[in-house]
Amino acid sequence: MMNLSLQYPIFGPEIQCPHCHQTIPALTLTDTYLCPRHGAFEANPETSELIHLQSGRHWRRWNGEWYRQHNHPDGIRFEIHEALDKLYTQGYRATKVIIARRYRELMGGYLERSSPWRGGQSSETSSARLYGLPVDFSPEFSEDSCWEVINFDLEKEPGVPVRYPYFRLFE
Repeated sequence: MMNLSLQYPIFGPEIQCPHCHQTIPALTLTDTYLCPRHGAFEANPETSELIHLQSGRHWRRWNGEWYRQHNHPDGIRFEIHEALDKLYTQGYRATKVIIARRYRELMGGYLERSSPWRGGQSSETSSARLYGLPVDFSPEFSEDSCWEVINFDLEKEPGVPVRYPYFRLFE
């Protein structure tokens, strides 16, 4: 008797489309999933990534959710901006952005830095900000493997921002 799980890609017989979140089927005996709205996605068993064949965008899954793997700073900045807007509509304000360490070099030139001209502060210790919020990067060596997949996390508290700085998407 043939093992049915071997007939499907690594994520099983169906997944949620990373774009529209509708359930999409796997094509048997291939590494492909097909969304009627967004086309083909190929599962790479070596990297555990899902690749949208038309755009070349990559996703990885953590706790049942797809996270886009960015290769340009505007993509992650836009994703953070959307998350800030969502928090605002839910009655929260962000107090800090924690970005996955793998994006440190990519984001370096896009972070606001406080002026180090006073007190002999080096630019290394000056506080980085994005959309007016302090930025930290995930730990370099973390036992929590989520940082290999997720892109950022927002620390939040109830309430609306004093000055809603997130309207400036790309300043």
